[in-house]
Amino acid sequence: MIQPTRRTLLTAAAAVPLLPLGGILRAAEPDLSALSDITTGARAIDAAERAGRLSRAQALMKANGIGAVVIEPGSSMIYFTGVRWSRSERPTLAVLPVEGQPLIVTPFFEEPSVRQTLAVPAEVRVWQEDQNAMTIAADWLRERGLARSPVGIEETLRYFIAAGLRGSLPDAAQVSANPVVRGCRMRKTPAEIALMQTATDVTIAAYRWTHPRVERGMTGAEIGALMNAATRRLGGDPEFALALIGPAAALPHGSREVIRVADGQVVLMDCGCTVQGYQSDVSRTWVHGSADKEQRTIWDTVAKGQQIAFAAAKIGAPAGSIDDTVRAYYTKLGYGPGYRLPGLSHRTGHGIGMDGHEPVNLVHGETTPLAAGMCFSDEPGLYLPGKFGVRLEDCFHMTAAGPRWFSEPPRSIDAPV
Repeated sequence: MIQPTRRTLLTAAAAVPLLPLGGILRAAEPDLSALSDITTGARAIDAAERAGRLSRAQALMKANGIGAVVIEPGSSMIYFTGVRWSRSERPTLAVLPVEGQPLIVTPFFEEPSVRQTLAVPAEVRVWQEDQNAMTIAADWLRERGLARSPVGIEETLRYFIAAGLRGSLPDAAQVSANPVVRGCRMRKTPAEIALMQTATDVTIAAYRWTHPRVERGMTGAEIGALMNAATRRLGGDPEFALALIGPAAALPHGSREVIRVADGQVVLMDCGCTVQGYQSDVSRTWVHGSADKEQRTIWDTVAKGQQIAFAAAKIGAPAGSIDDTVRAYYTKLGYGPGYRLPGLSHRTGHGIGMDGHEPVNLVHGETTPLAAGMCFSDEPGLYLPGKFGVRLEDCFHMTAAGPRWFSEPPRSIDAPV
């Protein structure tokens, strides 16, 4: 489920702006005294929730004929075990068996650190530098009579681990763990949705503080630094704060060109944070000063496109049909067709949860039916190369009665936050 972030190389906005002082550069320190932490009431994922995740995973393993699932550090390991660790050439693994408690395999000298975040009952086995983590995992599966049962490979597991496990457990077929991992993670529980709501509340509050402080002459990095500072003060962990100005806004994820805010220019921001590991993702677009007729028309068109997508999100509808519905509307107005410019050059939305981008996407051809608990971004922007772009992005979650916003879309280009 871990997806490479679309903003990894472009979020220079996280950098703190520097101001000259007596020939020495100092970090600008905005006055954040009007803001306070709004996350103090957020409830962490508890033991009962984690036990329910394992139970659901094991039911899906049985339904799909899978004996165990192997996971590396990342959001899926955190989701099932609580273990927060990083990947290196020395593997740490979680093995979820079809019955019983999970196994954690980790280097001997890492065990005390790994146990610090382990949040579920589990057996921990260690390996020494002259041993093989995959052999340890294979032996454990063999002890449990799973040596010939299919092993589910989590979709981000590195090849050398899968290959090593295959060599140590040659009679066990390797299959995709998506029916299990996606089957659990794609449908959020009320506890998860509550954390995502808090993260979104932080981002919206940070926008409301940042927007009136955007001034002529500012760069995207300076605007982003203000947004990140507000996000931290409000209790969120900043993930990205992308601010695109003028023609750079026509490039959905930005440009390396430094452009400064000027009257009449579009400012497009795409920002998000995490609260206890769950993410927000909200985009807002406005014009510094007064918007002209074309800017207003494009903004209003995108606002309608966002509402069209929301209305099309019905329980049971194929995820790709939401993208198709919005794209048909834009095509009638002369944009596109398809993903061509000028128009909507990317999908209408993506899944979101512990990762900013999760399966599945609101994109043409995606047949997965929408179900209660699924969470998506809704961001059908319009991009006019060489001129500007407009993106309004709010996330929603599916309920039995239909979609529900995490954040309400803005009403006009003059009141963007």
